[in-house]
Amino acid sequence: MKGSLLLIDLTDAEPATSGGKAAALARLLRAGMPVPPGFVVPTSAYQETDDGLPAELIDEIAQALPRIGGGYLAVRSSATSEDTAHATAAGQHDTFLGVRGPDQVADAVRRCWLSLWSERAVEYRRRQGDAPSPSIAVLVQRLVDADVAGVMFTGDDIRIEASWGLGESVVSGHVTPDSWTLSGGDITHRSLGTKETRVDRTVTREVAPADRERFCLTDDQLTRLAQLGRQAADLLGGPQDVEWAIAGSRIWILQSRPVTSALPPAPTVGGEGGQARTGTPGSPGRATGPARVVRGPADFARVRPGDVLVCRTTDPAWTPLFGVVAAVVTEIGGLLSHAAIVAREQSLPAVLAVPDATTALPDGALVRVDGSTGLVALLGEHPAARPVIATRADQRP
Repeated sequence: MKGSLLLIDLTDAEPATSGGKAAALARLLRAGMPVPPGFVVPTSAYQETDDGLPAELIDEIAQALPRIGGGYLAVRSSATSEDTAHATAAGQHDTFLGVRGPDQVADAVRRCWLSLWSERAVEYRRRQGDAPSPSIAVLVQRLVDADVAGVMFTGDDIRIEASWGLGESVVSGHVTPDSWTLSGGDITHRSLGTKETRVDRTVTREVAPADRERFCLTDDQLTRLAQLGRQAADLLGGPQDVEWAIAGSRIWILQSRPVTSALPPAPTVGGEGGQARTGTPGSPGRATGPARVVRGPADFARVRPGDVLVCRTTDPAWTPLFGVVAAVVTEIGGLLSHAAIVAREQSLPAVLAVPDATTALPDGALVRVDGSTGLVALLGEHPAARPVIATRADQRP
């Protein structure tokens, strides 16, 4: 905050001191765009602290909290190696929502620091070829108690995905969100998601049946979101991946980072017959290999190079598997989720929101995944009888 010895007001954040996430939000905030107030625990605090937070820093956090509204908070990583033009590190470092009070903030900051060296983050950096010694700042902001939230990709067209409650359920891939495409001023495509659960602060609960069956955004809200997305892209110098939230009638921008890989086209209608399943194209390219049904971390050891990962949904902790498998198929999730973003960055074909994928694609069955069209074809249930080498040779970069 202004006058602080250790903290930096979000308005003053720069990449070297505050990481990519906070620095981008600072540019938007200085331009008058709707960004929740906050402050940054800078990279210097991480570099100079061995274990835990010094009492002086905790005291400054306590003094700063009332100035950003107090109440519930979002504590998020802002590493020097994330949200860059070349790599997002989407979901690789930790975020904590519904945090309250200086002691909880201090604990969340320490855990964000630790997440810089988690297995998933280290593996992600290795595959990206990043420098071995990144640093990390931590962004503390007032939590927006969202009625609806989601993600928006800007470009020639605007792609938007959204669901009820906080955006965590969308970016984590824990729901199949509603989705729209806007071209110019027109809505050219819309698809109703399932939206079975919602997150409010720290609580996950079921969505009422009536709300599952209706779109969570109005056409007016979509138009306003698209306008903000274009403004962010103009200010930051290129297409943006924007996380946003709506509380009451107000739209807030929670994150804006460069788009690091192009989105696949809208889903293809139809299929290849009874042995094919259709989902959302999440990452372009094609691959063939044996299905490996994974229901949780206990199944990770069963995954072999060239397998097609088939699961209910993925979690950032699953990132190391992305360096092993030939393709990814999920039952729920959207193309703007963390898993889809990382798959595109790593040129890994992915198809999302394939109904009953974990039962329709038997473990070990030979499958072909086309992440450009959203088609998943079951080629045979007994791959041992027809040996094949799994390949990603058809994959497009």
